[in-house]
Amino acid sequence: MKEFDLIGNYFAKGGFTRKDVVLGIGDDAAVTRVPAGQCLVTTTDTLVEGVHFLPGTEPDAIAHKAVAVNLSDLSAMGAEPAWISLSLSLPSIDETWIKAFSDKLHSLSKYFSFQLIGGDTVQGPLSITITAQGFIPDDNQIMRSGARPNDWIMVTGCLGDAGVGLDLLKNKIQIDHLEHASYLKNRHWFPTPRVLAGTTLRRIATSCIDISDGLIQDLKQVISRSEIGALVHLDKLPISEAMGKNIENVVDAITYAATAGDDYELLFTVPEEQRVNIETALASYNIPVTCIGQITGATGKLDLRLNEQPFQFDIDELGFEHFS
Repeated sequence: MKEFDLIGNYFAKGGFTRKDVVLGIGDDAAVTRVPAGQCLVTTTDTLVEGVHFLPGTEPDAIAHKAVAVNLSDLSAMGAEPAWISLSLSLPSIDETWIKAFSDKLHSLSKYFSFQLIGGDTVQGPLSITITAQGFIPDDNQIMRSGARPNDWIMVTGCLGDAGVGLDLLKNKIQIDHLEHASYLKNRHWFPTPRVLAGTTLRRIATSCIDISDGLIQDLKQVISRSEIGALVHLDKLPISEAMGKNIENVVDAITYAATAGDDYELLFTVPEEQRVNIETALASYNIPVTCIGQITGATGKLDLRLNEQPFQFDIDELGFEHFS
């Protein structure tokens, strides 16, 4: 199979079709329309075998994660997904692999109402680059730089599951409870992009970031960009039943929740007068949300507490770094 056969057979058809796409796959470039009163939000992420996913990971899991990490970035800005472009590097053409990968891509496009509008395929080491674009009403974007003293710090979902799942897959830990082990692995393979939460946070959240490199690492980004400080109560971090019942050492569980990456939950700040509103709004969509601390005026300082006592992790690196 040649490149254009691969594109035509597996990527040019089968996904969601949007009316704002004038010209999609098949030409030198795509042509799209941005609705009046909307800003275009663009993000790009690359997944490389051996760095972002383990060798031998199933193609549907790779496709899911490649899409999810990009939609998560859009969600952190408050944007709704519209279009994606895909650059796919493959060692060889394995039609069984490509079908599973493209089937998952198309199912996600239908679920989240985005359209695959173009990209590229090359022969090389297995890697996937996606550029995702979405819309947000004018002046509604949520940034990392808006947190203010006394804002509450909140997170969606549970933290640390993906990190535990990865360590299970690497055989660094063992969990005998099969259902819990399966759940934790799936949280690594199939993260949930919080698209609906992101759009709900518009005009309410003062800042937002998705948790990709670990809670502490990503909170430091907010602290730096907003020029504030933060107090985090580690004992309030939301931990799933699957992790809580199998990582029995409390400090170990908290370490996963605070430092492990790949959860792709949203970390955001809200002023006091909006806290109940956002809790009520997210609850109506069945999106779990937890208050874990408060923004302070101590610029650049991250104050970690465990049961009201100062706490420091006994590790050098807090969160994922590509270059160290």
